[in-house]
Amino acid sequence: MAKFFLGLLAGLLLAVLCAVLLVVAAVRVGETPPVVASRSVLVLDLDGDIVERPPATLPLPFLEERMPLTVTSLWRSLKEAATDSRIKAVVFMPGRVGAGWGKLQELRGSLEGLAKSGKPVFAFLRTASTREYYLATAAGRVYMPPEDMLDVKGLRAELTFFRGTLDKLGAQVEIVHAGKYKDFGDTFTRTSMSPETREVLDSILDELFAHTVDTIAAGRKKTPAEIRATLDDGPFLSRQALEKGLVDGLLYEDQVFSEVEKAAGGGRLSRVRVRDYVRARAAGPDSKGKEKVAFIVGEGAITGSLPGGAYAETGLSAPAFIKLLRQVAEDGSIRGAIVRVDSPGGDSFASDEIWREMNRLSGRKPLIISMSDEAASGGYYVSMTGDPVVAYPGTLTGSIGVVYGKASLRGLYQKLGISKEILTRGRFADIDSDYTPLDEAARRKLRDGVDDNYRVFVEKVAAARKRKFAEIEPLAQGRVWLGSQARKIGLVDELGGLDRAVELIRERARIPAGAPVTLVVYPPQRSLIERLMSRTVQASAPGLLKDILRRWPAQLLAPGGYLRLVPYQLQVQ
Repeated sequence: MAKFFLGLLAGLLLAVLCAVLLVVAAVRVGETPPVVASRSVLVLDLDGDIVERPPATLPLPFLEERMPLTVTSLWRSLKEAATDSRIKAVVFMPGRVGAGWGKLQELRGSLEGLAKSGKPVFAFLRTASTREYYLATAAGRVYMPPEDMLDVKGLRAELTFFRGTLDKLGAQVEIVHAGKYKDFGDTFTRTSMSPETREVLDSILDELFAHTVDTIAAGRKKTPAEIRATLDDGPFLSRQALEKGLVDGLLYEDQVFSEVEKAAGGGRLSRVRVRDYVRARAAGPDSKGKEKVAFIVGEGAITGSLPGGAYAETGLSAPAFIKLLRQVAEDGSIRGAIVRVDSPGGDSFASDEIWREMNRLSGRKPLIISMSDEAASGGYYVSMTGDPVVAYPGTLTGSIGVVYGKASLRGLYQKLGISKEILTRGRFADIDSDYTPLDEAARRKLRDGVDDNYRVFVEKVAAARKRKFAEIEPLAQGRVWLGSQARKIGLVDELGGLDRAVELIRERARIPAGAPVTLVVYPPQRSLIERLMSRTVQASAPGLLKDILRRWPAQLLAPGGYLRLVPYQLQVQ
């Protein structure tokens, strides 16, 4: 009876919540969209994550403010701002920008585009890290408050290892992998990085650091040697940053905007926040033509269907993504497609299903692959259609390898006083049991499967890249490459972002040079109510655990499975 009343109460609360949201949504529909004044300064007050996939719309103002902006909405809006006569100047005022190096390079390119348009571009930084400062150096003038800190001190890479924790719990993760660099399981099986991991991460840090130094040096009109020496002295208090030439002045916010108004020719400027500018642009008349190109977003860890037939809302679910690909293929109004991949990989068999449908789409429409922060392992696998691949210099890609991961919890069960008895029929019936560790025969069988899966991966890459197996295999081995490195060894075709992807799809779809192109984003933005009413099952967890589960879904590891997954969760800061 208690469960009945709890269920009834939960249902009533959900009904009330939906009713409130519907009422608020109805009110919001009648609202006047933001208006951009004839003399405005665009304020890029970016804070939090920048995502690829449109988030659910929330018709509550205080929640809408926390919804992340998408790369495409920012890209479109900043391109339009460069030619918008109402926008007289731009001020970049970041909080903590949550983006990988691919997205950072895209955003910085947009800021450079605004500066090249002739509009004054200023940056105002509050306790900025290297990421925000990297972006700010695209501005003509960089300011910070008189009493603050510029937290710029170079780059570092951190890996987290759970072997000690698992030992204390009496649990272990068993890994079989193909490729000496495919060290996905190390985070569970080791307490420190392997020599192979250290080799790869050192090369990634060297490349990213050199790029960061060169970019800051160009923006601040200094030599790379001067910037390297300066970074060794970081972080900096405001006066130290000014003395080092990292900023142009120490001003408060009101003083910065006074300088902006002077640079824009004098007179008062109305401030328009980037979120409002995005909304105003979306609500304005459609100035685009009839040439439609699909922009298909594949973001998150790759999974198949979940138990109960549900789909992962925040990942790259094979059934849902395949449905999008077929929808685009069958739409006669779509001239071509750009597939935007931002994925560390995931389930091996789900990756193959997506690969098949990507190739079918490629046979029906001109196709371009645009890689975001990462398109590695399964994310690289699904990109192998033979069509042009465009990546950023900072994209994490490659990781051509396969692992089999299996959790063994027998020791944990024993500590909790839990025991299992297992009866089997069939030699390997318990190979995926969480109570039975792998024996040598089971390990050999899994090794055969992993090796075969790896061979297929390399063969498909070789076919798509029009290379021989023997040429690709040494570049595989599970090694992660930066986009700049992958371009040199032929794993990607070009370095660039959304501008270059659009240029290429225009060429391949034979869209006239002067004809405007409309990007149609898939999947479309959904409301919170639509998501609540969907079949989505998504567990939530705090902080680090949530991020780990988002990238490495528990349903892939718990029962054991073949994974095309990037080896580690890498944060370069």
